Amino acid sequence: MKHSYLALVIASVLSGAVLVGCDKNEDAAGEAAQQQMPPAVVNVQTVSFDTIPQVQTFSGRTAAFEVAGVRPQVNGIINEVLFREGSNVKKDQPLYRINTDNYTTSVASGQAAVQQAQANYQTALANNANAKAELASRQASLAQAVNDFQRLKGLVDIDAISKQQYDQAQTQVRTAQAAVESAQAAVGQTQAGIESAKANIQTAKANLDASTLDLNRTIVRSPITGRTDRSNVTAGTLVSSGQPEPLVTVSRLDPIYVDISQSSSDLLKLRQQLAEGKAQAGINSVELVLEDGSVYPVRGQIALSEARVDESTGAVTLRAIFPNPNNVLLPGMYVSARLTQSVIPNAALIPQSAVTRTPKGDTQVYIVDGNNKIQVRPVTISGTYEGQWVVTDGLESGDKVVVIGGGKVQPEQEVVVKPLDNPNPESAAAGAPPTGKTPQQAAKTMDKPASENANNADNNADANSSAATTN
Repeated sequence: MKHSYLALVIASVLSGAVLVGCDKNEDAAGEAAQQQMPPAVVNVQTVSFDTIPQVQTFSGRTAAFEVAGVRPQVNGIINEVLFREGSNVKKDQPLYRINTDNYTTSVASGQAAVQQAQANYQTALANNANAKAELASRQASLAQAVNDFQRLKGLVDIDAISKQQYDQAQTQVRTAQAAVESAQAAVGQTQAGIESAKANIQTAKANLDASTLDLNRTIVRSPITGRTDRSNVTAGTLVSSGQPEPLVTVSRLDPIYVDISQSSSDLLKLRQQLAEGKAQAGINSVELVLEDGSVYPVRGQIALSEARVDESTGAVTLRAIFPNPNNVLLPGMYVSARLTQSVIPNAALIPQSAVTRTPKGDTQVYIVDGNNKIQVRPVTISGTYEGQWVVTDGLESGDKVVVIGGGKVQPEQEVVVKPLDNPNPESAAAGAPPTGKTPQQAAKTMDKPASENANNADNNADANSSAATTN
């Protein structure tokens, strides 16, 4: 029994020694294999600085360039609708015909009144002529009476005539003077009659013009060129001047307005950047993205910026004007507007796949130093441009930023550097970028608001951090 036990112990010790020897050989083989593995390959982009437009995306809504509610200016019953609903109409094009019976009667009465006033004027002229002739006759009689009186005055002094004859001559002079004064009054009356007749003619003509105008207004015309909405009335409808509801609304769609809403805080930040010299004034054009994601082919121009902040929204309204020859844009459409309100001097563009975030939310990139080793560099991001991050601080000209392969390397790790064939973010995203975005997501990032891009970057950074912890 003792010999059997001893043999069992010796066999156990020998087997353990063999196992330990095998483990050491395997560890040595693993270390050798690791030493023989080639360095990781990363694709890099060389940093260069330029003046980068600071493009921001805002929500907007289209509005007609001109809107006219067509209302009747006379009372009456609609006899006929003269246009097709939803069609394009020209300025002064007839839209409705109102019954004209009352207005043709008024025109006829007005014409008769004008003719009567003109006849009265002719009568007044004749009366005035007669009064003037009578006045001339009376004046002649007065002159004769005065002459007779003057002759008799010398004779009465020498008693050549009687006192009675002298008194009779004097009375004739006074009678002739009274007749002249009466004739002058008659001329004045007839002259007043002429002026009254003239005024009556003007009144009659004014009434006729008003009646003619009302008759013309029975044809309701379009005040502007544009497209009509649905007609609110049909033939047989009684309408009245000054009614609140329009017969139809006409909207001018070419050009068309786009009202853009920008928060007052963003506008204040922009002005501070311009004042501090961190940015320069941008261009005045606007790019439009439609509801289906397509880009409107023509750029617009900023027409005005309201000088007040909407109390309910805290936003300032910017109004842009766009050509709209094919009526692609209709009033009330929701759109996205891209504005280059400023440009950033001395900024670098790097693909979004090159940027990661720390757990604290700071942005950083991997760069390859002169010894082909990975270094971490914190950077400052100021929005995006054409799907790439705009870096304003943290990089130097000539730095080699890791765009593809950053997820498989660590700081101070030696790598093999390959230049990025196509610095376009879509190409960079094809190599499984650290942000985890697909090519489609990277391409669409520029279409999203800056706040949404920041949120996505935070989520991607969290995912990268979790993945690194797991590894």
